[in-house]
Amino acid sequence: MQRSLFTAVTGLRNHQTKLDVIGNNIANVNTIGFKSSRVRFQDVFSQTLRGASAPVDNRGGTNPVQVGMGMTIGAIDTLHTQGTPQFTGVGTDLAIDGKGYFVVTDGVNIYYTRDGALSVGPDGDLVNSASGLKLLGWAADAAGNINTTEENLGFLNIPIGERLITRATQNITFSGNLDAALGVNGTHETDFMVYDSQGGMHTVRIIFTKTADNAWGYQAQYVPPSGSPQNAGSGALRFTENGYLNLSTSTIGNISFTPPGGVGTLNITLDFSNVSQVVADPAVGSNAQLAYQDGFPVGELESFVIGSDGVISGTYTNGLVRDLGQIVLASFANPEGLMKAGGNLYTVSANSGEARIGMAGVEGRGKIQTSALEMSNVDLSYEFTELITTSRAYQANSRVITSSDELLQELVNLKR
Repeated sequence: MQRSLFTAVTGLRNHQTKLDVIGNNIANVNTIGFKSSRVRFQDVFSQTLRGASAPVDNRGGTNPVQVGMGMTIGAIDTLHTQGTPQFTGVGTDLAIDGKGYFVVTDGVNIYYTRDGALSVGPDGDLVNSASGLKLLGWAADAAGNINTTEENLGFLNIPIGERLITRATQNITFSGNLDAALGVNGTHETDFMVYDSQGGMHTVRIIFTKTADNAWGYQAQYVPPSGSPQNAGSGALRFTENGYLNLSTSTIGNISFTPPGGVGTLNITLDFSNVSQVVADPAVGSNAQLAYQDGFPVGELESFVIGSDGVISGTYTNGLVRDLGQIVLASFANPEGLMKAGGNLYTVSANSGEARIGMAGVEGRGKIQTSALEMSNVDLSYEFTELITTSRAYQANSRVITSSDELLQELVNLKR
């Protein structure tokens, strides 16, 4: 009878723990990125009243006679199954579609989380809006290049309205037509604007001169605000009998000049492949002109978007789009081995394996969904069913204690 008392006590104690786990699951049914837990029981040692015997001659063997001494908790597993993504419309809300964890830090410790509710802090860094922990990733350099090596992890800064950026013109594309009916030494002139490394605008003029049938020379000039134009390069264009540019026989030189202001020399590559030479409408004549140049004036960071691969692209007021950084994800060989640290955070344990940090969408890591948050993976129907069965198990164990007590009472009453 004393065995049954203590056995029932183990049932009460451990089913109470299971009720605690179920209650925590239900309490976090609306917690962003929460992963539910389950309790697994196992029996403890058994008292052997009689051992097993082997078959002898024509007599069979006997099985062992054992009395169990109760139960205990074998494990409390965290179920890292995918929660349902919910659209929020907020550009800094992120959900992971698949495996992986965001990497955040308080400046001392590294944590991992599925909670992607982010915001831009007053210093421009991406932070978790609830805990203030800063998101880690790979920051881009001034040219927008991202070094995707793990040791370069750092804060992801998005200085809206603060960072000014420009780009010097490096490539120019021309289009249009040079009038084939124009006589030798006939000219066509066009002016256009280019930008230096500080965003300054400069006028460049190109003068096309017909030198022979299907042959044109061009002279590039830098036109300063005051003073005479300066030579900036020259070349020769050769066209086929059908009026297409013959790149193999043409000699295309780059534009090169040094504007004032200490901005350095501009070296610009010219592309005339879209220029033709056919007879033009007399009312129009030659119309070869600038079609595209890749320079930009000064602009400030206006907005940003986050791609499914975690790349953060900033849009500037001058139209330039440049990468600002890339969010990294961490994966683990055994995510169930992670330790919960509170605040939707996990830390590495001895059984989780080390974090494998890299880009989203590769090596088993999921892709990033923007404007969405991953909801809890708690299944209320399952939790309520577990709540019922656990409550009944708790009641049954209490009845064992009551019944054992009644038998003890009868035993005490044998002597009156």
